[in-house]
Amino acid sequence: MTQQTRRRRADAQRNVEALVEAARTVFDTSGVDAPAKEITDLAGVGVGTLYRHFPQRSDLVKAVVRTGIDAVADAGPELSATHPPARALSLWIDRFIELLETKRGLASALHSGDPAFEGLPGYFMERLGPTLTALLDAAAADGAIRDVLDAEDLLYAIALLCRPVPGRESGHGRRMVAVLVDGLRYGAG
Repeated sequence: MTQQTRRRRADAQRNVEALVEAARTVFDTSGVDAPAKEITDLAGVGVGTLYRHFPQRSDLVKAVVRTGIDAVADAGPELSATHPPARALSLWIDRFIELLETKRGLASALHSGDPAFEGLPGYFMERLGPTLTALLDAAAADGAIRDVLDAEDLLYAIALLCRPVPGRESGHGRRMVAVLVDGLRYGAG
C-alpha cells in the first residue's frame, strides 16, 4: 500500500468519524430529519462526502445509534473499576438514559419499518446486555440490589419508561426509572 493510499484512507476515516459526530450533535438538537447540509457544515465536509459514506439517511442514523450504544457499553467496565457496584450501576443507567433521551425522533425512525434498522435491536442487546449483566451481578453480590430482573428486562423497562409522554416534562422518564431502581434496592442485602 502506498503512502498516498494510506493517507486517503485515513482522511476517509476522519471524514466518517466527523460526519457521525456531527450527525450525533445535529440529531440531539434538531432531530434525525435535520437537513444534510447542517450535518456536513458542522463536519467540515461537502454533501457529496456525506452521501459517498452514507448513501441513505438510515445509514447515518444507524451509525450514530451504534456509536452511542458502543459508548454506553464501553463505559461499564470503567465504571465498575472506579466505583462501588451500586454506584457503577447507577452511573451506567444514567448514561443509558442519556442515550435514550438525546436521540430526538430516533424511536420513530427505528420503528419506521426501514429494513436498514432491522439489526439494531439485536446489536442493542448484544452490546448492552453483557455490560448490564455484569453490573447487575456485581451490585446483587454486594447486596445493593435484589436479583429479580435480568439485563434484557431492565434494558427494555428503562427504554419504555424513557419514551416521551404527552404533557409530561422531559425529566419524567428519568424519575420513573429512579422509582424502578429503588424497587430493585428495596429489601436487598
